[in-house]
Amino acid sequence: MRKIGFAKAACIVAAFCAGTAATSLGQTFATLTEFDGANGGNAEAALVQGSSGNFYGAAAAGGGKGLGTVFDVTPAGILTTLHNFCSKTNCADGGGTSPGSALLLAANGNLYGTTSGGGAYSEGTVFEITPAGKLTTLYSFCSQALCADGSQPLASLVEGVNGNFYGTTYAGGGTNTGTVFEITPAGKLTTLYSFCSQSGCTDGAYPQAALVLGSDGNFYGTTAGAGDEVTGYGTIFKISPAGKLVTLHSFDYTDGENPQAALVQGANGDFYGTAYSGGSHNKGTIFQITRGGKFTLLYIFCSLTNCTDGGDPAGLVLGSDGNFYGTTELDGGHDYGEVFEFTPAAKLTTLYSFCSEKDCADGIYPLAGLVQGTDGSFYGTTWRGGTSTNCTGDCGTIFSISTGLGPFVAATPNFGKVGYTISILGNDLTGATGVSFNGTPATTFTVVSPTLIKATVPAGATAGTIEVTTPGGTLSSNVTFQILP
Repeated sequence: MRKIGFAKAACIVAAFCAGTAATSLGQTFATLTEFDGANGGNAEAALVQGSSGNFYGAAAAGGGKGLGTVFDVTPAGILTTLHNFCSKTNCADGGGTSPGSALLLAANGNLYGTTSGGGAYSEGTVFEITPAGKLTTLYSFCSQALCADGSQPLASLVEGVNGNFYGTTYAGGGTNTGTVFEITPAGKLTTLYSFCSQSGCTDGAYPQAALVLGSDGNFYGTTAGAGDEVTGYGTIFKISPAGKLVTLHSFDYTDGENPQAALVQGANGDFYGTAYSGGSHNKGTIFQITRGGKFTLLYIFCSLTNCTDGGDPAGLVLGSDGNFYGTTELDGGHDYGEVFEFTPAAKLTTLYSFCSEKDCADGIYPLAGLVQGTDGSFYGTTWRGGTSTNCTGDCGTIFSISTGLGPFVAATPNFGKVGYTISILGNDLTGATGVSFNGTPATTFTVVSPTLIKATVPAGATAGTIEVTTPGGTLSSNVTFQILP
């Protein structure tokens, strides 16, 4: 599924760039594998690392029915198809239109996701899939009259502190402009909010991006349309777990338009994100917003000659060095997209331009953002390119890019109460002799595998960094672990 656009302003304002751009040669890019149609194709969603150390994702096309797959891929590039969508009668398991959203690794070790089509009512599903590939459809959208429960979910899910999952639908709800919902692991869905509930749709419409759980316990997200501007440029909002929504910002085209990617919370507590289009060159922007709604425009894409800094960005990911990393769908050195690094001080550096290899064997059009593996490298997908001709415009690739960052550990979930058992993902964890939460040792932990530790949050633990002592040295988490009351 390609990006969904909205009304564009007819005029272009004066060129402006709030940051600086550069090009870096200090990285290593590798094409790990490519899609060939049979194993999927045209991936649009970011990958997620599982407890096995492999990465999991969803392809929008290909597979046995041509309607997408769920797959896992090793860091070395060995790809395994776990599920072919539309395998059940009438696509009851999802499909029909692309399963384009990223998967969520939940606390129980299983993966959860959405499809924008298929299901019992052909309007999308929520599903659970085990790492072994057993898929269970938890919910089919449009099960209520007039699709009051929502339809066509385009975004991935996020796990809440209560163990339930939260997400958005692009359409459906009271005004057919999308919803925010909560769903239990057993599949009970509650609609928390229907967009365009306010006069003039000042609360936004058509959310395409996943929610992010803030450190304050609220969820933050974006809508791709509506807001204060009559032409509808999109919004940033905050919503409580109970469904109380506050609009924090309405885009005005000069600061961006059509935000489609999830926000990411930085080390300073502020949120960072991208608008897919808008800005001085209608090629998208990078922005910062506080929890209170103070908005700052940080960068406008296509600020360099020939748009060598890229255009039409996907989402950001916070790297273990405190910088942000992302991709653009278009432009860059060869006009087919790029990988970039962006500092909190608003300096953008191009790390890689796609179609650098003959016949674009390295891929083109990276629609999805990146994920940083616990080995320190970044992993992603391209929508097209590669050498297979089994898909229209080629089937796409899976790639890695190393910028020299070292290994780290990551907690799943990244919050918990004292006494909770959490998963800690990493590499070469065999023989680990200690786990601590912001300096407080965990008295109970188990090394399950070289890539997984189970640890119990100890009494006296405070919010901060998790550290794991291994024979090879001490590994630290890349983000703050939150202690729940």
